[in-house]
Amino acid sequence: MDIEAWRQRVRDFAVDLAAEAQSEPTGGSQVADAYADASRALARLDAALAGQNRPTITPGTQLPPIEVAAPVLGVDGCRAGWVGAVLEPGAPRPRVVVAPTIAELVAMVRESLGIRVVGIDIPIGLPDKTIRQADQLARNALPGKSSSIFSTLTRAAYLADSRLDADAVNRDLVGQGVGAQAFSLRDKIVEVDAWVRTRPTVTVLEVHPELSFATMTGAPIKASKKTDEGRSQRLSALAEAGLARPSVLEGQGYAADDVLDACAVAWTAARHAAGQARPLPDPPEVFSDGIPAAIWA
Repeated sequence: MDIEAWRQRVRDFAVDLAAEAQSEPTGGSQVADAYADASRALARLDAALAGQNRPTITPGTQLPPIEVAAPVLGVDGCRAGWVGAVLEPGAPRPRVVVAPTIAELVAMVRESLGIRVVGIDIPIGLPDKTIRQADQLARNALPGKSSSIFSTLTRAAYLADSRLDADAVNRDLVGQGVGAQAFSLRDKIVEVDAWVRTRPTVTVLEVHPELSFATMTGAPIKASKKTDEGRSQRLSALAEAGLARPSVLEGQGYAADDVLDACAVAWTAARHAAGQARPLPDPPEVFSDGIPAAIWA
């Protein structure tokens, strides 16, 4: 059976499922929710069969140097709070900025520069009771580096007071526990979520640096970003992608790998401003918060 035939079977099943849900006399909201979840799953399967969620990476193909057409900001979390890499047309290299909160960082840059896009290495768009497609698709696109993509927890889990409470909530909703490393991002995720929900007048994207590096070079960078080899490879990748060595590499409260990640995020933000970036999934998912959930590269 060819792909189009499979897609038609999936669509027919979705129609039958919807009709059955409407005629179901008992079960209340739980049954309706189950039917809705199944329908969304079928829609994702149809999209995948149609090739809408193919990885953004072209294996072995290095992209040409980026031309920065508009000011953008790439952001990564650090001990001091947030470190940003500013790209602007005509600037010789990324400019590094630091602030304790994401709101302060963006406001500081916007005081002197009309940035068009802000890319952030943090989950944006929190699921209610499902696993995000973005996380799984990004893992699929990073063979050998998939462990660098943490599963985004449900909104209710992030609002829990402790990791143990979050673990119980997340297991109940999606059947997955919460590791200490994943929960350590909680405060920054909640901070960015609150800021995005203020509707800042700038385009805000979720970007994962490892996916950005893999997209620009045609393959994941296997060496750890915390080693000399890994830092050297990432600096070379940025240089070949059109970004010179940043103004500084490390400072009080931020390390070289934080700066390099921010630069990779800024590269994707510049691609978005130029209409070249693509989301995983395409189109993005939207949960009850109304925020598009996708990782861009």
